[in-house]
Amino acid sequence: MERFAAALFVVLAFLAAQNARAADRWVEGRDYVLLSPPQSISVPTGKIEVMEVFSYGCPGCNTFQPVMNRLRHSLPANAQIVLLPASWNSGEDWPMFQRAFFTAQSLGIAERTHQGIFDAVWKTGELAVSDPATNRLKHPQPSLEDAARCYARISGVKPEAFLATANSFAIDMKMRAADKQIVAMQVPGTPCIVVNGKYRVITPGNEQDVIDLVRFLVSKASAR
Repeated sequence: MERFAAALFVVLAFLAAQNARAADRWVEGRDYVLLSPPQSISVPTGKIEVMEVFSYGCPGCNTFQPVMNRLRHSLPANAQIVLLPASWNSGEDWPMFQRAFFTAQSLGIAERTHQGIFDAVWKTGELAVSDPATNRLKHPQPSLEDAARCYARISGVKPEAFLATANSFAIDMKMRAADKQIVAMQVPGTPCIVVNGKYRVITPGNEQDVIDLVRFLVSKASAR
């Protein structure tokens, strides 16, 4: 029993030292912002929310997806990633992509179509917002009907069912709530990560730093 207690003490001391080193590395105001007031979260009790504010029309968000995939596999079991689409850039079709995402979420297909929609915008060009040859924005931009056909190809949901949900009052309400939440979190740009409605990441340049910082903030939120 005494041997077990001694071993447990060593483990706890090691974890405390690790947390202390992490706290020395990451500085509030430089690496992350403490949100006041904290925002409500959508994950179950006992979980820590790791939110990415994004848009399918955002080139930086597309480039950031490998980091998000690495982050998803490196978070502790009590952390859960959620996605919140932004709409402020109408020139790159963000309001349409926001509506399309919330529609897919309501239909239960958002997670399995997420990468496919990024690919449709930035790889195949099926929903491209700009001409890759000239880098100029397309006119007209992809329509909601175009998105419905793309989701049908990826998920099998019929375009008419997708559009009926997309044009519903429930989706309008989700979009208004998302816009309000993004303003409350003072999101300066995308991609942006917010941990548990309390800590907004000031994204470092290094991919591993992003992952380490988010893990530190998850640990900080868990301790509270």
